Amino acid sequence: MLKPSDKTMTRASSCAAKPLAFNILPAIYSSPGIKSRFPANPMIAIGVGDLTSIASFPTLKCVILAVTLTLAWMFSTPSAFAQGGPRGTLVRDETIRVSPSGDAARLGDAGRGHELVILDSSRDWTHVEAIIAEPKRDSDDEDSGGKTITGWVQSRALVSTSTPNGDKIIFGEAADSEDQASRRRGRPDAARDAMRLYYRIYDLFPASPLASEGLYRAADIRWQVDRSDVLTRPSARERDSYMRGQINEEWMKLVIKKYPGTKWADRASFHLIENKLCGDWQAASKCPDKEADMYEKYGNEHEQSPDAPEALYNAAWRRSALIEIYKTEANQKKSDESKTRALVIAQKIVTQYGQSDWSLRAQRLIFYMQQGVPTYGNANE
Repeated sequence: MLKPSDKTMTRASSCAAKPLAFNILPAIYSSPGIKSRFPANPMIAIGVGDLTSIASFPTLKCVILAVTLTLAWMFSTPSAFAQGGPRGTLVRDETIRVSPSGDAARLGDAGRGHELVILDSSRDWTHVEAIIAEPKRDSDDEDSGGKTITGWVQSRALVSTSTPNGDKIIFGEAADSEDQASRRRGRPDAARDAMRLYYRIYDLFPASPLASEGLYRAADIRWQVDRSDVLTRPSARERDSYMRGQINEEWMKLVIKKYPGTKWADRASFHLIENKLCGDWQAASKCPDKEADMYEKYGNEHEQSPDAPEALYNAAWRRSALIEIYKTEANQKKSDESKTRALVIAQKIVTQYGQSDWSLRAQRLIFYMQQGVPTYGNANE
């Protein structure tokens, strides 16, 4: 006895000898409505209400079978449609038009770094589906809250996945946009342009040596933008971290997930400490003691990280602050212990990261503690 799948294949084989039935497959594949619905079959007479009568015609039976097999193929291989055609992005702002002409009506604008799905191209123009949205913070996809515009853009500033050195071109434009953002009179929204462009390197060229750095830089810019917003809120002065607004961590966590063991993952981990910091110590020992532990732990576990000396300095400085704080709490023993720990951490920075600016700052901190100069509180003013 044949299994159901065997029966289907047998019926398909019997129809293979009938060119009329299977010649409709190219038309089915190319139909603009294939993703949503099939057009009414013009071969079925109006008023036919009995499928049995339809099945009595061998050709129509093959048509129905062909459609069934096509649908099964579509749903069993989602990449055939879900991935779409080639993709790209723009390294300059371009206008989207209804047809490939500079005189055609304007549909909208596509800025640097927005995702483009390439549908067709001519000599100087490219037909695209422009996804005008910011990349989501919590995934690799675009934000579903954005809009999509289908039209034509000039090809001059378009970099696609097939462009030679496309990853380097996008990275160069991202770095320039980041520089623009740092200037007093730089291009408006240059920071967000840089963020999108860096993200596109990771998105369009995942195998590129620049992909990990691109994703980290995108995450870093997003972090700085969110951080600026969080620090302007009244809750920023709350002592406990859970009472403060939180900087979104998803992109930093994505860097750690996608590129574990790299310096970019190390740097992302360093950023995450910030969400655990107190807004205001309120001259109590609880916050600086907890924060010093976190920074020292990071420095010990990520010794090769570019942020390791800064983390250790943050730990040493907090320990030096506790020297005075514990005195106000009438705990001289804890004060002395804090001084000893602070000196050990600061000396580690000098020894292990001697070429870093943090080494020089650590030497200054050592001098202050040895001379009994307070580093925190009213006595420091």
